Amino acid sequence: QVQLVESGGGLVRPGGSLRLSCAASGFNFHFSHVGWLRQAPGKEREGVSCISSGDASTHYVESVKGRFTISRDYGRNTAYLQMNSLKPEDTARYYCKTVIVNLAYWGSGTLVTVSS
Repeated sequence: QVQLVESGGGLVRPGGSLRLSCAASGFNFHFSHVGWLRQAPGKEREGVSCISSGDASTHYVESVKGRFTISRDYGRNTAYLQMNSLKPEDTARYYCKTVIVNLAYWGSGTLVTVSS
């Protein structure tokens, strides 16, 4: 059974940092791309970042470039999203996603609130 479990969200002040984790199980993590998406209240879900299998190439939405870093630990079957210089507009529920044989799998998300 494919499972993705996010953690690491919380309340942080503007300019602060958080590291989100996505623990994966039930599939071959080594051969799967992993993405982070977010959904703010009243807005559509948007892609934030993704990391490929193999060469672990990364991609970021323009609004987080230079502030967020995605990574993966093959030994722990875990993907991470390091978020620095957080802004109030980063407030959202963050989801981890993978696609296996054309089926998308999501975690339940972790809430990030950036507020003073």
